[in-house]
Amino acid sequence: MHYRTLGRTGFSVSEVGLGGEYLEGKSAEQVCAVVHAAMEGGVNILDCFMSEPNVRTNLGRALQGRRDKMYIQGHFRSVWENGQYGRTMDVQLVQQHFEDLLRRMQTDYIDIGMIHMIDNPAEYEALFQGPVMEYVQRLRQSGVIRAIGVSCHNPVTALRAVQTGLVDVLLFSINPAYDVLHEDAERPRTVDKTLFDHMERLNGINRVREALYRCCEERGVGITVMKSLAAGALLHAETSPFGQAMTVQQCMHYALTRPGVASVLVGMETVEQVADCLRYETMSEEELDYSFLFSQAPKFSMDGRCMYCNHCLPCPQHINIAQVQKYLDMALLDGVSPTLQGHYDSLEQKAGDCIACGICETQCPFSVSIVERMQKAAALFER
Repeated sequence: MHYRTLGRTGFSVSEVGLGGEYLEGKSAEQVCAVVHAAMEGGVNILDCFMSEPNVRTNLGRALQGRRDKMYIQGHFRSVWENGQYGRTMDVQLVQQHFEDLLRRMQTDYIDIGMIHMIDNPAEYEALFQGPVMEYVQRLRQSGVIRAIGVSCHNPVTALRAVQTGLVDVLLFSINPAYDVLHEDAERPRTVDKTLFDHMERLNGINRVREALYRCCEERGVGITVMKSLAAGALLHAETSPFGQAMTVQQCMHYALTRPGVASVLVGMETVEQVADCLRYETMSEEELDYSFLFSQAPKFSMDGRCMYCNHCLPCPQHINIAQVQKYLDMALLDGVSPTLQGHYDSLEQKAGDCIACGICETQCPFSVSIVERMQKAAALFER
């Protein structure tokens, strides 16, 4: 395993990191097996944004006797209410759920206190002019957290956060589809070929994202990466906006070649997936090369594609929106198999329970037409 310094924190983190999202709903035994396999392979950074109590408890069990071998990136603002994930700026709720994280993870400190999902101007203003940041800074001063981070999907908001000087770590969504401008977008006047050396045949690089990566590098803000696989969309030609499939390792390599990036946090739920991600460390440059992806400069967009992150929750009908969306995409790709129908039927709340209130769409960072897709899912699975 190769290690990189995470910006000005000085933390030496593994290039391959563990995203804990898909461990939610898994048994304690499976969580332990995945965490232990990752650590035995040299992984030493774990992201836990999940507020669901059981997954926090299981991760704490997995780290018993190993806590000092793992950097934990734990999130503020992620809450569990009425049996669902949600987000809040209520500082009392933020404190309550952060203290719950400490208890369940069986630790008295968190290495990276990550402020969860600051994606728009309203959230930015509420954070940097409100009590949540004051609370986080007090924890930093007392040593309960060792660094302050912000997670974000929006490069404009992320850049503003980095420029405050208060942020040590940025958790940001990076993959080639997000980094390239749409054909009808304004073309940048110059493209830094050393930054995106394989993209000169495309329409250009999103200028704000380029500026963000450079700003992080210059200011010593370490970047940890989410969404490197675009929820698996880049792994299949049928679902990739490029029309060509990448490997897991090529997606990881793309992110790790961006300025400022220290670790790619890949969601893993099986020991086999851990082993596959660890193969990155032994692959040749030829195997990791992703330049083929940009050979035809296709028109594409990732807007409207579900990333299965459930940031659209809470749902007043208690629908597991991400799971419904995943089953819908699987059905549209390969049809409704008996096994897939069985998985869908096991959901407590289904797409047909959607009341089209639209709350989820206002919270989705990827502009997914959730209500319309719920109707499609109900038509496919509930006939």
